[in-house]
Amino acid sequence: MIRNQSETRGTGDRQGFGRRESDRRRNVVRIAAVGDFHCGVEDAGAYRAHFARVNEEADVLLLAGDLTRWGTPEEMKVALGELADVRIPVVAVLGNHDYESGRADELCAMMREQGIHHLDGDVFILDERVGIAGVKGFMGGFGRGTLTAFGEPATKTFVDAGLREAQKLEMALRRVTTPVRVALLHYSPVVDTVAGEPEQIWPYLGTDRLAEPLDRYRASVAFHGHAHIGAFEGRTSGGVPVFNVSHALLRRDGVGEMYYVHEIEVAVEEEAEAQAEAASPS
Repeated sequence: MIRNQSETRGTGDRQGFGRRESDRRRNVVRIAAVGDFHCGVEDAGAYRAHFARVNEEADVLLLAGDLTRWGTPEEMKVALGELADVRIPVVAVLGNHDYESGRADELCAMMREQGIHHLDGDVFILDERVGIAGVKGFMGGFGRGTLTAFGEPATKTFVDAGLREAQKLEMALRRVTTPVRVALLHYSPVVDTVAGEPEQIWPYLGTDRLAEPLDRYRASVAFHGHAHIGAFEGRTSGGVPVFNVSHALLRRDGVGEMYYVHEIEVAVEEEAEAQAEAASPS
């Protein structure tokens, strides 16, 4: 898989556009997030004007996977065209649809060429306040229904895929030393936000193995997609807010026409503490 370096920072032409001076004075960060807009080759122009508005509404745009329907370069070209007017940093993970055609490497290369930061166990540092850890995640179930690595080799391989995604998330969050730690996923880390989907498919929409790193490293917020008819908001057992930003769900619930904007106010003392921690020898 073609990926960014293990840590990238918000530099270049995309950074700084649309960031309100009043937000800077209040030390407020605005995060726009959406997933599952599933661009097909016939969708050119459908979302471009909506995405352009994000420049004035947020500091960073997060894409929670499933940018395409079948994971083809032709569809990714359309998706990137819809994002062409976005000037703030864009950070993305891939979703299951983006892997369908076996051309994920090409899709990632196309995103990188347009300046989009693809994360797969990597970290993007927006500024001294905000760091983003991203993984696709995987399925596996929740609570007592979580599948365990017992029995046939195929079952163990399936469970191992989920464990490896949770481990990648943990290692990425560990590297984020900013006061605001953001997690970007495709699959859900909590059962709350898949509720509303048929209960029989909940194990295929995520796993709470992804929630443990969020609690351990005190993530400020997590965003995911995939569960199109789930619930908008949930929390981990440790209290980390989790938002399902699937495009269809955002429109259904009246949250946003194209994306959800989440506001975080960073306490000055938290920022100073994080900077001191980052500067101290490991």
